[in-house]
Amino acid sequence: MAEDMHQVDLTTCDIEPIHIIGRIQSFGWLMSFADDWIINHVSHNCEDLFGHSAEDMVGLAATDFIPSGTMHDIRSRLQLAGDANTVERLFEIDLLGDGRMFDIAVHRSGRSFVVEIEPHEAGHRRDYVSYVRPMINRLREADSVEQLCSSAARHLRGLTGFDRVMVYQFNEDGAGEVVAESLNGTVDSFRGLHFPASDIPAQARRLYAKNMLRIISDVDDPTVAIHPATGPNGDPLDLSMSGLRAVSPIHIEYLRNMGVKASMSVSIMRRGKLWGLMACHHYSPLTLSYSVRTASELFGEFFAYLLEQKETDAALEMRSRSLRLHDQIMARVAGGGSLLEEFDGFAESIRTVIPFDGVVGWFDGRFVSKGSTPDREQFAKLARFLNTAGASTVWATDNLSALFAPAAQWSDKAAGLLALPVSRTPRDYIVLFREEQAREVNWAGNPEKAIELGPNGARLTPRKSFELWKEERSGYSRPWTVEETSAAEALRVTLLEVVLRLSDAASLERAQAGQQQDMLIAELNHRVRNILNLIRGLVSQSKEGASTIDEFAELVGSRIHALARAHDQVTRRDWSPSSLYDLIRTETAAYASHSADRVMIDGPDALIAPSAFTTLALVVHELMTNSCKYGALSDSRGGVAITIGRNDDGALEIDWREHGGPAVKQPTRRGFGSAIIERTIPHELGGSASVIYPEEGLHAFFLVPVDHISTFETPSAAQRDLVHEPPEVSELMPNAASEVALIVEDNVIIAMETEDVLRGFGFNDCRVAGSVNAALAIIEETSVAFAMLDVNLGKDTSEPVASRLLELGIPFIFASGYGDTSMQAERFKSVPIVTKPYNEGDIRRAIAQVMRSDA
Repeated sequence: MAEDMHQVDLTTCDIEPIHIIGRIQSFGWLMSFADDWIINHVSHNCEDLFGHSAEDMVGLAATDFIPSGTMHDIRSRLQLAGDANTVERLFEIDLLGDGRMFDIAVHRSGRSFVVEIEPHEAGHRRDYVSYVRPMINRLREADSVEQLCSSAARHLRGLTGFDRVMVYQFNEDGAGEVVAESLNGTVDSFRGLHFPASDIPAQARRLYAKNMLRIISDVDDPTVAIHPATGPNGDPLDLSMSGLRAVSPIHIEYLRNMGVKASMSVSIMRRGKLWGLMACHHYSPLTLSYSVRTASELFGEFFAYLLEQKETDAALEMRSRSLRLHDQIMARVAGGGSLLEEFDGFAESIRTVIPFDGVVGWFDGRFVSKGSTPDREQFAKLARFLNTAGASTVWATDNLSALFAPAAQWSDKAAGLLALPVSRTPRDYIVLFREEQAREVNWAGNPEKAIELGPNGARLTPRKSFELWKEERSGYSRPWTVEETSAAEALRVTLLEVVLRLSDAASLERAQAGQQQDMLIAELNHRVRNILNLIRGLVSQSKEGASTIDEFAELVGSRIHALARAHDQVTRRDWSPSSLYDLIRTETAAYASHSADRVMIDGPDALIAPSAFTTLALVVHELMTNSCKYGALSDSRGGVAITIGRNDDGALEIDWREHGGPAVKQPTRRGFGSAIIERTIPHELGGSASVIYPEEGLHAFFLVPVDHISTFETPSAAQRDLVHEPPEVSELMPNAASEVALIVEDNVIIAMETEDVLRGFGFNDCRVAGSVNAALAIIEETSVAFAMLDVNLGKDTSEPVASRLLELGIPFIFASGYGDTSMQAERFKSVPIVTKPYNEGDIRRAIAQVMRSDA
């Protein structure tokens, strides 16, 4: 994971400056220009591109080699560059005017302009940058920093194709840990391994903070020199921001020792500091196009933003808990009691925010303790040490005996401490202690390896062993986190308020802060009032219809899910009018799937405006669940007939009649469900509702004004047909867990989403292919049990893959964004097609169809 150390302090660097600064990787070309656009540096392989040797090109004008139109584009990009740390890029440029396309990067380097040129990846129309937005949307779903890092590693591997992608976090001492990774299944895991600070020295970390992306396509690829070696003033060309610059032989040897053939790193910056890296390894050469690298860099920047957001959220939560702790402590001493008198109480309050094993109060030489702590005599010596170490701020360590030798005698009781000074003179403290927590730290090789001489001369040679090396650590407690020490600092201020009895001015300031907080709370309340009132109404009114906690939870949950399903149906149509038929079928499938053939709908379909759709969803939900619990659908004989009509004014009429079920009696009490059925449409939509209870079955009639109806349509055959839920995939393919499912899809985001669905069906081994050749290779090398094929794969189709699957008798389904007629070949007419965007239910029904046809 080590990186080269160039362009930092060459006087301390034992690597030839010209090797680091004066060479580039050979898969591209590099030129630099003086202010007047005269070539002053050129890479030695430019003869391949421009037909002139490097020596002949230096001193000539840029327009001698580059057409004026391209020069205009390059100059415009440099205008946008802003400063020397910005790289601008141009894609698919006809650099020489001969039809050959190149990707170009430009940046400033001192008084020079540096232009880097690479061949454009031909034959691909993928806009990789457009992949970043849906990838980031998926990352937003992470609930924690750990989930965020794991998801980021997985998505970057899906974008780039590296064998291993790691999220590597630096510690304060420069060492690092692999906190998340994604593997291709054939390489070893580095998850949880620590790497010593010497692997990535401070010089390299400073470079990572400046240049966000570093790529090595092939460690065995020869580098190319830059001519001339130095400029007119004797200085070599600064390539700190170059994407083509070569790396030090130390780093190349390091990668070879690991067995890595290609690598890439994306810097993770947090508030201007290097938090870590997204480090990528590949065990064969791997060349990534400029567009993929640009997308990777953009992804890394967005990930860093989300990481900071997630960590900030955690810090804000800790701050909120600290504020609540402040209020609790102030309340405890409001009656005039001292810290000593209220010690046990507020110690427990502190524990809710900052976990500890023991706590000591030291006030004017008086000692009080709780939990696992040193005794009074031992603490008195520690207090004198804290007077010099703690100063007037929070002071913490997880290895006290290393700093205060006498603590080794009682390290079994207290190995780490967090001290809060709560007065100025005499020095008073509240000190939190944590017990010793012996633990193993897993290193990738011995971090204290002696210096060795190697092939690069008399200097440190990269270590050759990356075998697991376990370090037993004793005398340490669980570390105090940054959030905990920040909370402790806030707590210290609170305790100073208590001890020093703050002045009236300070009290007024707190009152003003409380007013500002009240204003913020009022604003938040204003924003969410409607949804809170709705949920509160559902909760408070639903208790009347439940006799147990489980029934209450089921009742409230079902009503909220009904609203959610209606919301999903509206949002899937981009907030356009939605089908009443689909609404009724959805509720039937959710609550009466085994009675779906006894729910009959007649009449035209009505498309309901989004503003009224959730209201109707609640009404239909209550009718359907009541029928399943008490009405016609509560036994095996009854049925429901729903007639949809349009009156002369264009208003919607809904006639709900139940028949054949248990005898119906007029209810003696109106519950919340009845209130929803009878009052919601009149109150919310200005319509009318009538519900009567003849003995043969409930009869309800609703009128919805025309303002809420977009149009009436003839329902499709699919809407009229009864919807029977297909059996679970586990019933159709009982051995799915031990078999291989193939996904052929050229969009990495859709492929990963499909992989999640198939894993939910029981397939533990899902193989993804983005091209016909890759899919055919998997079929020949692996025993595939099921496949899902995207019809269109860029310029190709998946027809050759489908033909091979058909020959082998392997069941498969198609996915298509062109509708259900996109694969016209006669031999595929019986293969089910799911139309994008599809969901889990669509795939399950298609699998059921193909498995039944095979049977």
